[in-house]
Parts: sequence; structure tokens; C-alpha cells
Amino acid sequence: MTNKKRLRPRTPEVCPVCGEEVRRDALACPQCGADHNSGWREDADTYDGVDLPEHDFNYDDFVKQEFGSQAKPAGLQTIWWIVGIALIVAFVLYFFAAH
Repeated sequence: MTNKKRLRPRTPEVCPVCGEEVRRDALACPQCGADHNSGWREDADTYDGVDLPEHDFNYDDFVKQEFGSQAKPAGLQTIWWIVGIALIVAFVLYFFAAH
């Protein structure tokens, strides 16, 4: 048998999973619970763990990119009013012509 002491990997200063500061003697992140077995690596200080873009998120731009322009044609509402009135007139004329 050997009496080798098992070395614990060094704790990162900042949690690579959530970005919370971690004490040097901590066994796990106080915020998210990540530890040496679940997420810390040897190069943990070089990875932020989030992978978010550096710029601010603009929801309107996102919707335009994903779904295109949602602008309706200008005269669309007027056309539906005309169609609705024409249908009502047609039903009224049909009703009176049938009796």
C-alpha cells in the first residue's frame, strides 16, 4: 500500500458555472453548488461558463430576425370593412328577395 495523499484540485476564484466569487477553502460554489466533481476543471478560471453575447439584447431586433417584418399592408383593414359591409348588404337583399 502506498501512503499517497490525494490532492484536491484547486478551487477557482470565480465559479465557472454561475460567476459567483468562491472562497479558496470552499468545497462547492455557495450560489449554484458546482464543485470539483460537477463542473470545476483545471482551467476553470479561464472559462466564464455562461457564453452570453457581449452586447445588450434587443428584443425587437430578435423578433425581426426570427420572424421577419410583421407589418400589415396599409389598406388591409379598409378592405375587410368593405367586404363585411358588402356581405351584410347581400344577406339583407337575399332575405328580402326570398320573401
